[in-house]
Amino acid sequence: MKTLYLECGMGAAGDMLTAALLELLPDPDAFIAELNALSIPGVSYARERSVKCGVAGTRTTVLVRGEEAHEHTHEPAAEHHHDHATMVGIRHIFSHLPLSARVRENALSVYERIAEAEARVHGVPITDIHFHEVGTMDAIADVTAVCLLMDRLAPEEVVVSPVHVGSGVVRCAHGLLPVPAPATAELLKGVPIYGGSIDGELCTPTGAALLTHFASRFGDMPNMEVGAIGYGMGKKDFPRANCVRAFLGHTRGETDTVAVLSCNVDDMTAEEIGFATERLLEAGAREVYTVPIGMKKNRPGTLLRVLCDPESREKLIRLIFRHTTTIGVRELAMERYILTREVETRQTPYGPVRIKRSSGYGVSRGKVEYEDLARIARERGISLREAKALLEEL
Repeated sequence: MKTLYLECGMGAAGDMLTAALLELLPDPDAFIAELNALSIPGVSYARERSVKCGVAGTRTTVLVRGEEAHEHTHEPAAEHHHDHATMVGIRHIFSHLPLSARVRENALSVYERIAEAEARVHGVPITDIHFHEVGTMDAIADVTAVCLLMDRLAPEEVVVSPVHVGSGVVRCAHGLLPVPAPATAELLKGVPIYGGSIDGELCTPTGAALLTHFASRFGDMPNMEVGAIGYGMGKKDFPRANCVRAFLGHTRGETDTVAVLSCNVDDMTAEEIGFATERLLEAGAREVYTVPIGMKKNRPGTLLRVLCDPESREKLIRLIFRHTTTIGVRELAMERYILTREVETRQTPYGPVRIKRSSGYGVSRGKVEYEDLARIARERGISLREAKALLEEL
């Protein structure tokens, strides 16, 4: 399985994640040119070599109308005089960037996480959250870059280390706030984090939002064959190398463990069961399915079964109780035999096409990614079967 491991021993910020992922590409300068070709209003990207504690890596910078913005918290600074932006304006900006639907959706989801966290911290609706223009465009640039890089690298699993958040205080518009800043702490709920002796804000709201959006899970580095390593440097100097380290490779395990959560219900409508299924999948369940069953007093009922990572089971159990009428949830731990999976991108006359390849236990197979097949079918006005036949002829 193609796996990306992000080591956040010095926290994470949007520019550090951009730089670390950029180093995993064969031609980082070409990708910087692609970013600048997006023509984000007033924004330009650059990269440079950076050395921290004797370790060489990459530092990326975003200039907004020639000014380098520095992200700390996203709160508006009353003493500055930049224009403000709201989530409506941010959605408008993303809607006009030449991004694929998948990248745009990821970028909006990340930024909405930030806005929702700020709204909860300040106790106001999202519509009342305003951001300064320079800070907003800097964050939009970082979010766009990371979402494009993740789409280009296409890892099947993203594992993130526990996040070092730093210590001390950070200055914002309203005065001094403890580290992690309230919005960052809100975004990192449920994530393993730690402080330490390093004085400063190591994880920013943008970094926290990106990590929590893309992470499949948080934990130690898995057993993996590493093919590339990237060092994304921060601007500040600390006693430790101030960087995010990214490892891209393949995990070769042929088994894993899944938690199986089950409950029986006989007093829910089909719409309610469908809604519960959607919420569970959105929360990270690997699979959710139902089976018709017979229950007490000859009542027809439904068995709801949820497959998930063991680390996610408590969160999903809470959601099962919230969205169903059950009063009990059963749990089993099962070992699962799996094929090694990777995604290959092929350039075709119909655009780039991703192929999921699986192998192991004496079998090998490949399947075109549905979204790419559907895109070809829509663009050419043909059926999925005809689109598949076109690719098979290549």
